[in-house]
Amino acid sequence: MTDAVLKCRGNIIENQQFTDPLTGLFCMRTRFTTESSLRDSEQLLHEQLARFNPQLKVREVSKRPRALILVTKESHCLRDLLYLRELGELSVEIPLVISNHEELRAIVESHGIAFEYLPVDSQNKKSQETEIMARIESLNIDVVVLARYMQILSKEFCNQFAGHIINIHHSFLPGFKGARPYHQAYERGVKIIGATAHFVTEDLDEGPIIEQDVAHVSHSATPEDLISIGRDIERRVLAKAVKMYAEDRIFLLGNRTVIFN
Repeated sequence: MTDAVLKCRGNIIENQQFTDPLTGLFCMRTRFTTESSLRDSEQLLHEQLARFNPQLKVREVSKRPRALILVTKESHCLRDLLYLRELGELSVEIPLVISNHEELRAIVESHGIAFEYLPVDSQNKKSQETEIMARIESLNIDVVVLARYMQILSKEFCNQFAGHIINIHHSFLPGFKGARPYHQAYERGVKIIGATAHFVTEDLDEGPIIEQDVAHVSHSATPEDLISIGRDIERRVLAKAVKMYAEDRIFLLGNRTVIFN
């Protein structure tokens, strides 16, 4: 790889690599500067590395990935993503936020971002997913972020955008499933609570894990305390996962991820 970069008249400024001991698959993330164009650099890299038959992705740092955010009613994850984007700490473009409820319209539009209301019920679920797919295509979306979007995506949708849908789960997976997870945790007297950001697959909440975090709690914590602590973890974990995606730090190896920090 280093020789290939040199052929592009490139100068390596950061390099990370990992070989999976079980599969033998090799992952490398390289940042380099070059006087060549993106097209010429990509062509040269493909030519130089062809004998390895690699999955190669080359992106200009200045070209930010485009994210479509899906939300329902809870705002904490959405607010954090919008705030970090405005600070310049999250290198993504957000051309659109879609929700199945109207509650978060004002927040989104106050940041100068388009908001679209697509209500979902058992009768129109498939057609509304088709509308979302159309927005993904027309807006050249790179990643779909489920910022507490309380709808289960279809198998077809998940498979079509595999590796490009990030969800935040309200527990340190595996965890309490179904309704009122924090109340279930309270009833079981848990001592830690957490959140998990993962890629979405057709198997609910079982996709490749990107980021996780936990907080210790005591017997004195009420369900409301757990909800508050949980929200804080959720927003941080999701933002970190999106940031790592935006910086091309995530490599998929089957149902596992390699994360270069």
